[in-house]
Amino acid sequence: MTSIYQKISDHFSQLKTVAIKSLFQSGPDRFPSMTVSVGGLMLDYSKNQVTAETLRLLLQLAEERGVAAVRDAMFTGEKINVSENRAVLHTALRSTRSESIFVDGEDVVPRIQSVLNRMQLLTQKIHSGEWQGFTGKRITDVVNIGIGGSDLGPRMVVRTLRRYWLKSVNLHFVSNVDAHDLESVLSRVNPETTLFIVSSKSFTTKETIMNAQSARQWFLDSGADATDVRKHFIAVTANVDEAESFGVHEANIFPMWDWVGGRYSVWSAIGLPVMLAVGVNHFMEFLSGAHTMDVHFKEAPLERNMPVLLALIGIWNRNFLGYHTLAVAPYHEDLFVFSRWLQQLEMESNGKGVQKNGEPVTCETSPVILGNTGTNGQHSYFQLFHQGTDICPVDFIAVLKPSHSFDKHHAVLLANCFAQAEALMRGADPQKAKEYMLAKGIPAERVESLLKQTQFEGNRPSNMIVMNELRPETLGALMALYEHKVFVQGVIWNINSFDQWGVELGKALATNIHKELTGEAVFEHDSSTAGLIELAKAAL
Repeated sequence: MTSIYQKISDHFSQLKTVAIKSLFQSGPDRFPSMTVSVGGLMLDYSKNQVTAETLRLLLQLAEERGVAAVRDAMFTGEKINVSENRAVLHTALRSTRSESIFVDGEDVVPRIQSVLNRMQLLTQKIHSGEWQGFTGKRITDVVNIGIGGSDLGPRMVVRTLRRYWLKSVNLHFVSNVDAHDLESVLSRVNPETTLFIVSSKSFTTKETIMNAQSARQWFLDSGADATDVRKHFIAVTANVDEAESFGVHEANIFPMWDWVGGRYSVWSAIGLPVMLAVGVNHFMEFLSGAHTMDVHFKEAPLERNMPVLLALIGIWNRNFLGYHTLAVAPYHEDLFVFSRWLQQLEMESNGKGVQKNGEPVTCETSPVILGNTGTNGQHSYFQLFHQGTDICPVDFIAVLKPSHSFDKHHAVLLANCFAQAEALMRGADPQKAKEYMLAKGIPAERVESLLKQTQFEGNRPSNMIVMNELRPETLGALMALYEHKVFVQGVIWNINSFDQWGVELGKALATNIHKELTGEAVFEHDSSTAGLIELAKAAL
């Protein structure tokens, strides 16, 4: 354990019995001193079990681990993805045209802008009706076929920006190799008026290619010719040869670069479904909002840097308070898919047990991410948050201005959001609970027996991220905030947040088992796996 870790551990031993509510009582300026605003977002981290001294020590940890230096290396194109010897430049995808960012001596900004121009041209052709299918009809539906980052990012953004959808095109997403997913989408579209986007960096991802091949056969079975595929399929990939072999015309292949990981790729041509859904201008606003957060992350001092502070609070809760989970509760229905996107971002990036140098990590890394929209979560798993034996910190996301016209609803929604955070922190007052039950007419003798059941201690931490309004630019800023938070935590844990070797073993084993299910080969397994294979073979 390093000296700064020891200092923080010693500080924790002094603070662990201090209630968060007492910190508010002793510090009337706690709220203004523990909030920071940028890009239409405000982070309130005051409802955590931290003091100014806690933050001073955590910032010292960030400095000792070289967060600023690695951040600068990322932004300038150094190959910080050490296991794959790659740069990490998703931030370049939302840079301005005037910037210059070099990878291996080449300025990548002109290439990025060229792809953006091609995306805009395609979007304009589809929305104007210039792009026509094989029978001369305009495109009315677009189906994105991908998985992981090629699905979750665009799916989440399209769903979140629902009120900005352009009516001329309907967007659909297929990711699961379970064909019930594909069947459900194909049953709602017409092959004459449907465009498929096949998104796969390698163009060999098993689930994506199987879904794409089945969609292609469905299209051909409708009466189309093989030469018509180029009018109804485009590809986002780094493997041009495979895409062309599939039938995609070279002009309809959009590139991916090895310096952009899948879960960070929605800002690239992987975001084409977003541009098709909301139009060119709103997509550019989305990029601009993320760029605003990038600039803040790059330039703000660490003690007033929103991603750094959010990351350090997470380090404190994970490594010193020992909390194993993090819940994300957006109080806006359009953010329904946000927690699913964040699960991949956090757990695939930082769910690692090996340091960059190959040595085992010496502390816990990524927490388990869960979540749902408020107020739905209050009526399902929030019970555990308040009275469960495990403490689960919560990131609340509140949007101040609604986009609907039902004027009475939003005040109730915000009241619930703020109340949940306050209740987690304060807990229940026995006397007030007693008075409440008596006022409801519960007999006094029963009140006494119920008191213990109604109590919870509080002292459960949360962050509150307040968004002025859910717009493309504020969504972009919110996503970039979490991207940079994950980056900072990865640096502190000395892990590579930009690879995902842990997913490979399951893929390899699945390939072998598939060969067994189709009678092509036999492999040795444990008795459970062998028994399950026999059950499946009998049913297939």
